[in-house]
Amino acid sequence: MRKLITFAVIMGCIVLASPTLSHASYTNTKHPIVLVHGVTGFNTIGGLINYFHNIPWNLERSGARVYSASVSFVNSSEQRGQQLANYVNGLGHAKVNLMAHSQGAPTSRVTASLIPHKIASITSINGVNKGSKVADVVRGILPPGSYVEGGADAIANALGDLVNALSSSSNPQDGLAALETLTTRGTTALNDALGWKGVNRYSCAGTSEDQWINGNRIKFFSWTGKSVFTNWTDVTDPFLGVTALAFGNEDSDGLVGVCATKMGNVIGTHYDMNHVDAINHLFGARSWWTNPVSLYRSQANRLKNRGL
Repeated sequence: MRKLITFAVIMGCIVLASPTLSHASYTNTKHPIVLVHGVTGFNTIGGLINYFHNIPWNLERSGARVYSASVSFVNSSEQRGQQLANYVNGLGHAKVNLMAHSQGAPTSRVTASLIPHKIASITSINGVNKGSKVADVVRGILPPGSYVEGGADAIANALGDLVNALSSSSNPQDGLAALETLTTRGTTALNDALGWKGVNRYSCAGTSEDQWINGNRIKFFSWTGKSVFTNWTDVTDPFLGVTALAFGNEDSDGLVGVCATKMGNVIGTHYDMNHVDAINHLFGARSWWTNPVSLYRSQANRLKNRGL
């Protein structure tokens, strides 16, 4: 009887533990994950505030190796792409998986053009892959060479320098270059230079998952949200409600139109999530219907299952 009871207890423990054990390596990708921030972003502020909030921890807790890159707060995607390439080279890994938010997506595509042998995959999260109508509007109301344009540029650069100081970085800042590169015209020029890899030139659609750059196969993925007001406690929602006016009746996340985010294998565009929700901010104030953390974890598992 004692042996039977002992056996039953052991089997019960195994059954109870099995879900935990089965998820212990859920996000354990072959290659490390590098999170890439968007415009006006950072890796961490004072080691306390992470641009991606608690997403790194939620990836690491089931096996992922995660890095948070630091590139310019404001600058062109070309400049940021070179900075990211330098960062990736400095990590010393054979390859990495880039998971990039907002301007991080075109930044990552520039990096892939520079060091394609180092990039296993790029995942665009609410990415500015065909420009932003908000950037178009802002560019239109800042007369080139005017005092207003110069003042806005000075403020953006000063904020970037402050973020450098708080995050122990030394990235160069260029507010006007950031604005230009995020306009529809600027992003189109960038896509022309990159050969439209992963981005559909002709329609509101993605492309094939596999993209070849200089003989190197890189897998491309994307997802986005299409909501603006998602949580009444989130103070960023009213701001996005104003910027969303630039899109009229077009679906957007408040800063980027849904069609402009599509790249490679489009995982989904139906999520109840705005541009800030996509990085699980403001400090986790998100929609009841979409948990952004689960999207990152599912994507890491998808990369794992593809041998990446």
